[in-house]
Amino acid sequence: MKNKTAVPTTVYEGRYLRMVERGSWEYVERTHASGMAAIIIAVTPEDKVVFVEQFRVPLQASTIEMPAGLVGDIHAAESIELSAIRELEEEAGWTASHAEVLMIGPTSSGMASEKVAFVRATGLSRVGAGGGDADENITVHEIPRTQAAAWLVQKMAEGYELDAKLWAGLWMIDHQLDGTPRG
Repeated sequence: MKNKTAVPTTVYEGRYLRMVERGSWEYVERTHASGMAAIIIAVTPEDKVVFVEQFRVPLQASTIEMPAGLVGDIHAAESIELSAIRELEEEAGWTASHAEVLMIGPTSSGMASEKVAFVRATGLSRVGAGGGDADENITVHEIPRTQAAAWLVQKMAEGYELDAKLWAGLWMIDHQLDGTPRG
């Protein structure tokens, strides 16, 4: 493959993203973080799934997502697990006594070099209201686990954009990666 051995060329570099051309392929890279994001799968002690809602400029629409954030955007040496707990606290107002990386994979393998880690947060306790940092306006939703899929379908019908990773996260609440039920 010619793109595999081609030397990358920076086409454009902004404050947070760099557009790269490698052979005939164009893609983006992050310039201020590790190139990894974490999506946090969190279920409260009341058996409610934690979701966040926020307006996303690229889509010009409100989205429903699981709490998530960049790894290494604030503390370069921060682990995926600590980043996930920090983002869960910041966005949703919950902390976790334990965070476990379940899997890592590309977010959009044809467009970006970024990868995402699915992180299961357990031992949750409320530490605040959430809502994000000063640049964010996040609404927290806590939906009973047994009603979460139907709630997401309802939000989609209302015009919300749904992050497709939500469905993988919901599946991971009740299953191990090999498909067996989570005990």
